[in-house]
Formats: sequence, structure tokens, C-alpha cells
Amino acid sequence: MIPASARLITLAVLTAALLVSPPAGASDGNPLGDPLGDRAWVWPAVPARVLRPFVAPAHVYGPGHRGLDLAGDTVRSPADGRVAFVGAVAGRDIVTIDHGDGLVTTLEPVVTDLDVGAVVARASPVGRVAAGGHAGAATVHFGVRWNGEYVNPLRLLGGVPRAVLLPCCER
Repeated sequence: MIPASARLITLAVLTAALLVSPPAGASDGNPLGDPLGDRAWVWPAVPARVLRPFVAPAHVYGPGHRGLDLAGDTVRSPADGRVAFVGAVAGRDIVTIDHGDGLVTTLEPVVTDLDVGAVVARASPVGRVAAGGHAGAATVHFGVRWNGEYVNPLRLLGGVPRAVLLPCCER
């Protein structure tokens, strides 16, 4: 049985990790060998402020939040890539960028002047936040798929904290 104090400390550490925004341009040093974590991605909204975190579903069709909701007006490409889709889906303006190696980002609601096939550089502007979607005004939803499966975008931004086991009990 884990003592209540240890559970509270763990909860506090995880909550703080979600609320802390790394500086613009922060990248992951990939200390754990994560295949996604060795990329130098940037936050698509600056200053980066997470309004709603990624919540993995229990199964492929389960409820969850498959991305991050970020505060901001101007949206930029998190990494080098090529625009794969621009258009409206279910009443929301969407921009999708293919970064290669099976990585695809979706930004919504975002309006852009870019065309499908346009090459975008890391940190270059891709559009501005539009109205619509599940998030509030001046909020962009940032989703990442790796080989077709949604992953936590923080894995590419260096925002997932390393787990540290703490002693729970004195003898």
C-alpha cells in the first residue's frame, strides 16, 4: 500500500509537469532513448501554455483527449515538414503537416494561406487560430500521430518528466 503522502507528492509532481511551460524552442535531450524524443521540435503556439493536456484513451475507440490545447493566436510548424492537408473537417479549419518518419501533426482550428504540398520549416508560421472546435477562443489543438497512432505531443517537445522513484517508508 502506498502511503497517502507519497500519492499526493506523485500527483503534485505530475500536475506541475503539465502546468509548466518550457521556454520557446526547448528540445528534448532524449535521456531515455525514446524514439520520438530525439527531435528538436518547437511549441506550435508561443508563448506555450497548456490549457488542456493529452489524455490517452483506454482503447483505440475510447474517450480521451488526443492532443494538447494551447493558448495562442499565431501558429507555427513544430518541425520541418510538408503540408499534407488544408481544409474544413466537421466545421473546423485544419492544417495537417507530414514531418516524415511516420510523424504527422494536426493543428485546429487554424486558417492558413499555405497550399497542400508547401514545405514548412521548423518554427515558421503556418496560420492563425480560427473559431470553432472543442476549445475556447485563441486556443489551438495540437495533435500528433506516429505511424497512425496518437501520441502525447510532449514526447517531442521535451515535456514528459522522467519518473523518479522515491523512498516511501522508514524502517
